[in-house]
Parts: sequence; structure tokens; C-alpha cells
Amino acid sequence: MLSQGWKVTVVDSFDPYYDPAIKRANVAPNLDNSNYRLVEADIQDPNLPNLLKDHYDVIVHLAARAGVRPSIKDPVAYSDTNVKGTQNLLEFARDRGITQFVFASSSSVYGINPNVPWHEDDKVLQPISPYASTKVSGELLGHVYSHLYGIRFIALRFFTVFGPRQRPDLAINKFARLITQGEPITMFGDGSTRRDYTFVGDIVQGILGAVAYDKSMFEVINLGNCRTISLSQMIASIEQVFGQKATIEQLPEQPGDVPQTFADISRAQSLLGYHPETSFEEGLEAFKKWMFARMQTAQK
Repeated sequence: MLSQGWKVTVVDSFDPYYDPAIKRANVAPNLDNSNYRLVEADIQDPNLPNLLKDHYDVIVHLAARAGVRPSIKDPVAYSDTNVKGTQNLLEFARDRGITQFVFASSSSVYGINPNVPWHEDDKVLQPISPYASTKVSGELLGHVYSHLYGIRFIALRFFTVFGPRQRPDLAINKFARLITQGEPITMFGDGSTRRDYTFVGDIVQGILGAVAYDKSMFEVINLGNCRTISLSQMIASIEQVFGQKATIEQLPEQPGDVPQTFADISRAQSLLGYHPETSFEEGLEAFKKWMFARMQTAQK
């Protein structure tokens, strides 16, 4: 967005869910840009309006407590951030007259729905984790505020985003680091679970499409790659791209993990002009390049 001439204000609490130094390294290249402003705050903070005095055309709400398994251990904290925090931002939008609101939802809202590929009109949502339920709640809050206050609310259901800067606790990042270090990786289940891996660059194009969207006041839209890859295939692809074999420790499947995710992206194609261009293998190559560059920087 900065490259397109936008003025961007970022709100981030630098939560310690993973090392805040990683997050600060991600934003560091933008700090000298006069069109970029970083506000260190929590989206639950009732004082947020006093910290954000500028005029804003659109809110892109990507902040959340992430992760299915941790949400089972601390569901109240997840509800506070993901539901109350979302409502706080919607109230901010209402008070400031901001009429475009893009919300990062998740494929996890579909849960154990067996009808794949998943389509947004499928009403059989079967979330199986507190995290997933908070994303359903966020979508419903958006519908309320859209109906009552004229805020255009676009909920984007992200499907397993990967690529440069992926969170260190997610499988591709974690597995790649362990494999290159010669350490074992943990595979939950028999390797048959499947995910619709979506490259971060394609997700960004979908977000920009949602920022520009003006045809209706409320939409829920899948952003995926429309291709599923098994856990075993994913590990084999990492082995091939990084040129090293994995030592695998197999454990039982974890509570909250869904057996598959698979996006029908026809709505995103129609409404946002969304066309994912990066294959899984190309995305892994881009991730590898970023990972090694980051390791070299850390060693200097």
C-alpha cells in the first residue's frame, strides 16, 4: 500500500505470542517512510481513539490472537482480543465515519464441514476451536454494524497463508528450520490431513481487492488457492526444496485440528478479480530465500 501511495497507520501491541523482535524486524524497513506510522497499542484499548487522530478511509483489521491449539488452553483471552477487540474497532469506525472495513477471518470457521470445496453460502459452519468461534463472531458483528451503521464490511476467510514472514509456530516455517538444523519434526496424525495453502502475495492481492470493493455492503469471501495438499506431501515438498530429508516423529492428532481445508474461490474471482498465481512449490522457494536471508542477517 505504501508503494501505491497510501498513508498507512499500523496498530500493533507486539504481543509475545512469538518473539516480538521478529515483528519489529518485519516493520523496520518502513519506519523511515513519511507515509508510515506505527502505533504501539492493543486493539482492546478504550483509549485507542485518542491515539489515532488522523482521517482514515479504510480499516484493514488483521489483528488477532492466532492459533487453534493455544485457543483451547486460553479461550477467554482469545474472545477478549478477537471479539471485543473487533467490536472496539467497529465502534471506532462508526464514531469516525469510516465506511470501509476489511476483516481477516479464517477457513477454520468451516470446521469439520465435509462438503468440500467450501463455499461461502454453505450455512453448515462447524467450528471446533475457540479461535474459530471468535472468527465467526467477528463476521456476525460486521454484519450488525454494516446493517445498522452503513459500514461496508468485507470478511476474508484466509486459507493457510504461507510464505516470507510466516509465523514461526506454523508448520512450514517450523519444519523448514528443524529440517535444515537436522532436528526431528513432529507429525500429528498419519499425514493425511489436507490444507489449501495460499501464498501470502496472493492473499495481499485479495486484501487490496477488498479495499477497493464497492458493489455491496456486506460480503464473506474465501481467499484460498483452490488446491489441497496433504501433510505428507507438504513435508516431502519441503525436503525437496531444501534438499534435506526429515526425521519424523509421529504423534496422535491434536484437538481442534480439522481434517481438511479446501476453498471455493469463485466468489473472490468474481467480486475481487482474485486469481492466485503462486504454486505451492514456488511459494516454498520464496520462503526458502527469505528464511536464509534472515538467517544471514541475524549472523552479522
